[in-house]
Amino acid sequence: MAGGGFGAASGGGDVEAKIMPPVIISFIMTASGGLMIGYDVGISGGVTSMPHFLKELFPVVYKKTQDPGLESNYCKYNNQGLQLFTSSLYLAALISTFFASYMTRALGRKLTMFVAGILSMAGTVFNAAAVNLAMLIIGRILLGCGVGFANRVVLLFHSEIAPTRIRGALYTLFRLNNAIGILFANLINYRTNKITEGYGWRVSLGLAAIPACLLTVGSLIVADTPNSLIEPGKLEEGKAVLKRIRGVDNVDPEFLEIVEASHVAKEMKHPFRNLLKRRNRPQLVIAIWMQIFQQFTGINAIMFYAPVLFHTLGLKSDASLYSVVITGAVNVLSTIVSIYFVDRAGRRVLLLEASFQMFQCQLVVAIIMGHNLKDHSNNLDHGLAILVVFMVCSFVFSFGWSLGPLGWLIPSEMLPLEAHSACQSVAVCTNMLFTFIIAQAFLSMLCNMKFGIFLFFTFWVFVMTTFVVVLIPETKGVPIEEMTERVLKQHWFWERYFEDNPKGKLHALNYLTSSYLDLKLRISSLIFERALTKCSDALFSWIALFPMKIIPATSHAFYSFSISFINSVVKAVLNCM
Repeated sequence: MAGGGFGAASGGGDVEAKIMPPVIISFIMTASGGLMIGYDVGISGGVTSMPHFLKELFPVVYKKTQDPGLESNYCKYNNQGLQLFTSSLYLAALISTFFASYMTRALGRKLTMFVAGILSMAGTVFNAAAVNLAMLIIGRILLGCGVGFANRVVLLFHSEIAPTRIRGALYTLFRLNNAIGILFANLINYRTNKITEGYGWRVSLGLAAIPACLLTVGSLIVADTPNSLIEPGKLEEGKAVLKRIRGVDNVDPEFLEIVEASHVAKEMKHPFRNLLKRRNRPQLVIAIWMQIFQQFTGINAIMFYAPVLFHTLGLKSDASLYSVVITGAVNVLSTIVSIYFVDRAGRRVLLLEASFQMFQCQLVVAIIMGHNLKDHSNNLDHGLAILVVFMVCSFVFSFGWSLGPLGWLIPSEMLPLEAHSACQSVAVCTNMLFTFIIAQAFLSMLCNMKFGIFLFFTFWVFVMTTFVVVLIPETKGVPIEEMTERVLKQHWFWERYFEDNPKGKLHALNYLTSSYLDLKLRISSLIFERALTKCSDALFSWIALFPMKIIPATSHAFYSFSISFINSVVKAVLNCM
């Protein structure tokens, strides 16, 4: 998954500090939080392809997978309930992120992590014991709430506990453990699928309790962060905790920095309105679109439904799960590669090279499937099936060392301190929203668009490449406090958002583009503000009914638009074969 989020901006220079036991526990909690999120992301795809799981909870889908001539090869898994099993986690995570943001301020980081662990364990119990779809969805919603809370608080906790010099390492550890959690889920699915008694899927879903339990126990052991004590005015307690976690008595510089940051945060009464100020517009646009590109280039469609996809290609159940294990291992390896190259090669170089590689991979998969996999016939031989698996792994590899981490890192580097928290929330919510859309719509899109779904992803890779070339500046080696002056104000397009009188310096086309963005963001802000302040009851009722009433219409409109847009491209590819 392209999940994760980014931590709080680092303040000032490094201070005197030792690596004390609370910091080591922070490492462990960061690892367990990353494993929990990664495992919950990776486990659903393998479970949805297990025959015993389908037979017990989705008998209609099971029947279609067992009868070769009953349904199109592309439509065997097309079922709204099956998609809801995967996507409901992300809808719940999206909504819970708002509550988590409030809870971290009101109740502290420690209690928020405890709640995240308890919700995840409760969700695990419901999933492992599920006897019907309702229990399954309730379990996934509880897991989603746990993921939303953990995603918000774990990185915030470690960024406030760890000395400045190792904050980057802890962020990388979180990302790496996301990938390891996905790999573990794939390995467990491969093993539990061999349990002939038919309860293997329950074991797969139930083992999610292990990282959730580690997070819960860890939250009971550690003290709350100095920031969470200083924010409500407990200055002496906060200073005492700061001395304990740093292992030194001279903590006055860092203590005063935290107090000042807390004071600034309290004075900011409308953080989202501040985010929409003209000078913060470039960072907001980049943060939102990087999250959209993460989903619409197809990574989570593969992470969620790779076993289903490989089974659609004709691979047996064990072979498809084994292929997913390979994909998960590639994801871990690519994250390690990213750690080495991100500060050496630069952000733009990694993004552009990976874009070219992802474009090729998606296009090759589309051509192979379009030429060999028809509705009721499959001409894919073993060699071509292996080639498709290789292309999928190549795509995952290129994403894992580029857009995966950089989709969070680049916006985080650009954000000014006063807009950081608000923009982080917007980015996380955008990511969760589009993750939910892809999870809920992918199998329906695969059924209706067939191999054209990969041309759809190819198109979005092209759009992302254009966006990077035109609008993403290089941020390697630039201090955060100098980012505006040295990067954004020097960029040919973004510089206009920092001019006192931009109208006199803009060409007509550029001015219209800028005005359009301003108008669009202002309208969105007005609608959002009015919905929250005057229509909260109706809004939450709409959210409650969204899975039951809106999802089918949204999914249909989504892939109908995609079909009409890409139809000409599909015909052109077929004519060239």
